Amino acid sequence: MTSNEKRTALITGASRGLGLALARALAEDGWTLIVDARGEGDLEAARAELARWTDVVAVPGDVTDERHRRALAEAAREAGGLDALVNNAGILGPSPQPALLDYPLGALAEVYENNVFAPLALIQAVEQDLKPGARVINVTSDAATEPYPGWGGYGSSKAALEQLSNILAAENPGLRVYRVDPGNMRTRMHQEAFPGEDISDRPPPEESVPGLVEILTGSLPSGRYEARFLIPVDGG
Repeated sequence: MTSNEKRTALITGASRGLGLALARALAEDGWTLIVDARGEGDLEAARAELARWTDVVAVPGDVTDERHRRALAEAAREAGGLDALVNNAGILGPSPQPALLDYPLGALAEVYENNVFAPLALIQAVEQDLKPGARVINVTSDAATEPYPGWGGYGSSKAALEQLSNILAAENPGLRVYRVDPGNMRTRMHQEAFPGEDISDRPPPEESVPGLVEILTGSLPSGRYEARFLIPVDGG
């Protein structure tokens, strides 16, 4: 891909936090963007900001909704296909997070619906619109690999997403599929994970963006990466 080619990315959960920070960086670099979020007002504010730099299509909705995924796929088609899909949208689950033996199974099913099933369903929906060599980033967490007490619901959903991504890469060598841990960030979700605590010492999501941009524009093989270090934890 040369610098003169127009690149297009679909980023979910792009109205705030990591999704918006990444969208800003790509917009400033001239990428065409398709962005979504559940909150229509916040998404429109993000679209208006990003439109100062590039072409932006905002599609409000919930990635667990099949009709919304079809709308995103249609936007990708109209844009001429995707160079990148960033599955950033997700949910924490109950806050404060319960221990597994106390975890309501209905709530756990909702966490898996958002964090595992929806990303795969969106990849399936845009499969025909992914350009050769397209990059797929599934945003994960160190909670996928570390046994943090109280993180059983969210962490196990991210572990499932990681293995799903790992197998997706093996089955589709023409794509580059990345599982990316952005690290601790000062975001609304992180605050929900620690209700009542001061998380001002956590870095802003912007500190994780350069690593994500490197993954989207460089030559790294499919694998698991920590955005702030860009070390393939499992050898790629």
